[in-house]
Amino acid sequence: MDALSYKTKFVNKSTANKEWLLIDAENEVVGRLASKIAYLIRGKHTTGFTPHSDCGANIIVINADKVRFTGKKMDEKEYIRYTGYPGGQRFATPKELLNRKPTEIIKHAVHGMLPKGRLGRALNTNLFVYAGTEHKHEAQQPKKVDLKTIIA
Repeated sequence: MDALSYKTKFVNKSTANKEWLLIDAENEVVGRLASKIAYLIRGKHTTGFTPHSDCGANIIVINADKVRFTGKKMDEKEYIRYTGYPGGQRFATPKELLNRKPTEIIKHAVHGMLPKGRLGRALNTNLFVYAGTEHKHEAQQPKKVDLKTIIA
């Protein structure tokens, strides 16, 4: 056997064949949706997946205001943030967040499923979430994705 014919191919930023995907989040469960989005952003659906580089897709999520939670999470789950000031800990339920900032629910869920550190922060820039059906990425000609075909 020729040992040189079995070289492992690593994908880097310049050789990554990044695509634009469109996901409709209407009536989707937040956690299951976020795990599939993280799977696509990470690039695990490609044959040239490289764990240490950004080789995934750019994801556009529409209808973020129409996601749903299972069980009693809509009223009992709490999102906690800290303003940085003494006594500045703030709490919000998903119902309050959907009224105020519906895009933050999906961004927060996907962020928690991406790697922590420099790579995760770079991968977060590949996610674009919109509350309605309109988005500003028509020029990229995104492909609509059927979430039932993704096994994450």
